[in-house]
Amino acid sequence: MDTTPGAALRLQQFPPTSSAASMSVGEGSFSYKENLIGALLAIFGHLVVSIALNLQKYCHIRLAGSKDPRAYFKTKTWWLGLFLMLLGETGVFASYAFAPLSLIVPLSAVSVIASAIIGIIFIKEKWKPKDFLRRYILSFVGCGLAIVGTYLLVTFAPNSHEKMTGENITRHLVSWPFLLYMLVEIVLFCLLLYFYKEKNINNIVVILLLVALLGSMTVVTVKAVAGMMILSIQGNLQLDYPIFYVMFVCMVATAVYQAAFLSQASQIYDSSLIASVGYILSTTVAITAGAIFYLDFVGEDVLHICMFALGCLIAFLGVFLITRNRKKTIPFEPYISMDAMPGMQNMHDKGMTVQPDLRASFSYGALENNDSISEIYTPATLPVMQEEHGSRSTPGVPYCVLEHSKKE
Repeated sequence: MDTTPGAALRLQQFPPTSSAASMSVGEGSFSYKENLIGALLAIFGHLVVSIALNLQKYCHIRLAGSKDPRAYFKTKTWWLGLFLMLLGETGVFASYAFAPLSLIVPLSAVSVIASAIIGIIFIKEKWKPKDFLRRYILSFVGCGLAIVGTYLLVTFAPNSHEKMTGENITRHLVSWPFLLYMLVEIVLFCLLLYFYKEKNINNIVVILLLVALLGSMTVVTVKAVAGMMILSIQGNLQLDYPIFYVMFVCMVATAVYQAAFLSQASQIYDSSLIASVGYILSTTVAITAGAIFYLDFVGEDVLHICMFALGCLIAFLGVFLITRNRKKTIPFEPYISMDAMPGMQNMHDKGMTVQPDLRASFSYGALENNDSISEIYTPATLPVMQEEHGSRSTPGVPYCVLEHSKKE
């Protein structure tokens, strides 16, 4: 038996090296399993939500001519859609507790892919094969690109798996990178809100960037709340930390205001444009917030980061092509445009409908003094027929025409 100091030193050095290697391999496989669980939950959730929305939309379309405005409450299809929506949202919510934020957020492209496929399968028009491919070639290409991008996202996603304890969340919340990010986000949000409310700048990028800034805080708080709830279910109680309720209130508040801005955007712009631009802006801002708050990309090599960014770009392009192919709804206008009539001009001033500038226009609601208008613009006076109240035997003109002068 070798009892030299060198042998003792070798005995002390080699076992820790092998155990450290085994621990790193175990941690790597465990991280990959958590990423896979979170990705599968997110894909399942978005797929189920897309099916639920299409079911409810189908129910509303079928009952469009019903006299009862709430007739859909009596149908099983609508309630099935509601149940599937709750199930899907639960799956998406739970996915944030297992996988990094940077992986879960871009997977919302699955709902766009599912909606496009459902729309193609349940299309009512009959097309020839050539016309069908020509009509939906962009959708097919977009679905393929979105699937490739999703695969790259799952494969090269970051492997940061920090436990969502109250101490860790508080430490990240008061860190200087996140405080600096919050300062920049608050200033940018106030500027955009000022231009939107005070200057009436209704550009789609302005509105959806407001939604994206709120959405980044929503997903950050959702991951914190979901992680703390999962740990509490596993036996490590986290609900007694005040930070849990702070995150919960912020999650609800930002989600409500986010929905309000989305509703305002849907009243101005087409839904396909909102889906594509909103997905790109929200995903970009949310990934940035997750990288700063949860340090998702710390320790990742350059190759993984570049491939992850490439997956995001391919998914963005796929979603844009899918939504670009959707039919745009043409609003029905139950009135005649006044600017199409002869003699009418300057109907619009910077996109806002105003009263016609020409004073000869007798439009609804125009309170004008028409005494100074020339004779050619004076409204035509209908002949007034008055019955002669005389005896029946007295001959005479039974009707007379009264001519009104302009002064009268």
